[in-house]
Amino acid sequence: MQREKAFCPYRICPLGAHIDHQYGVVSGFAIDKGIEIEYEKTADGKVSLTSSDFEKKVEFSINKPLQKENDWADYLRGATASLKRNHDLSYGIKAYVKGSLPIGGLSSSAAVIIAFLSALCRVNNIVLSDNEMVMTALWAENEFVGVSVGKLDQSCEVYSKKNHLLYIDMKDDTYDLIPASREMKPFEIAIFFSGLERSLVGSQFNMRVDELKSAAYALKAFSGMEYGKFSDTRLRDVPREVFENHKDKLPKNWRKRAEHYYTEFERVQKGAEAWKKGDIETFGKLSFESGHSSIVNYETGSEQLKKIHEIMLETNGIYGGRFSGAGFKGCAMALVDPEYKDEIAFEVTRKYLKEFPELSGKFGVHFAKTADGVNL
Repeated sequence: MQREKAFCPYRICPLGAHIDHQYGVVSGFAIDKGIEIEYEKTADGKVSLTSSDFEKKVEFSINKPLQKENDWADYLRGATASLKRNHDLSYGIKAYVKGSLPIGGLSSSAAVIIAFLSALCRVNNIVLSDNEMVMTALWAENEFVGVSVGKLDQSCEVYSKKNHLLYIDMKDDTYDLIPASREMKPFEIAIFFSGLERSLVGSQFNMRVDELKSAAYALKAFSGMEYGKFSDTRLRDVPREVFENHKDKLPKNWRKRAEHYYTEFERVQKGAEAWKKGDIETFGKLSFESGHSSIVNYETGSEQLKKIHEIMLETNGIYGGRFSGAGFKGCAMALVDPEYKDEIAFEVTRKYLKEFPELSGKFGVHFAKTADGVNL
């Protein structure tokens, strides 16, 4: 039987980190690296999966109830369960999953879900709209795997367009694709992989989401706003002036998380304006500020990623950058001048491995360009 391929790009988020689940505004790109799945249809409904990144082979059936088994394929069990909510499935797939970059910080979980869904839809003659793909993939992570992510990753991987900045409002899913200005200096994307893989499950990610929601709930109560259900509460509901008037009543950590939200929201707006003008230096500076706020206010970042951020600040040819993804392990991203690529790779590697020599052979520098989102 002829094998087919499905591909979903990774994404980077230069501005808008950690605020999508609070219905903030975010920005991002898809890149020309991602998850590829080679697959063939199975008539008995069995899904059989092997991966270049994980030794364990996984099998399950589309015809049986699906439950978490706490392995790498939970995201794909969740994708199957999510698709089954609204569509009848007759066929499974036998598939091989491989990524073009190391796992961690590039939304590999969302990318593998979307690539897998693309394959499963194709063999079952299902066509999803862009929004349906985003929401189907999101349900798999939120409800099945149990990670309280927002729609940033899925949206970037579906809606993005090459050489455009995706600017999206997570409150109503309206978005704009802002083309790179003719006046903009050349740029590429650098990915600095720390050598440590990350997993959102069991990390502090869900705790941070709860702290933001708690801040929003408390601010509503302090100001006399209607506060309704905690589960429905987002900081987007709370005007900035309410935060400024009542922030001193919040526990320190809640106040710091909220400070990140409001300042990041402003950085995204300023970044979009800078991008429209072709001012990549200002855009990059805002991305560096975003990374600083993630460290100081949102308090994410392993020691390794903090060191990469510090090195990026002092390296010629880097316009700006920050952690990519949640920032607990994973990698960092930067917008760079292509003329400095060799110097950047050498200097960042030299300085990083001086601090963490045990990660020699695991740390890596990769370069990418912007790309279109997944072809549905």
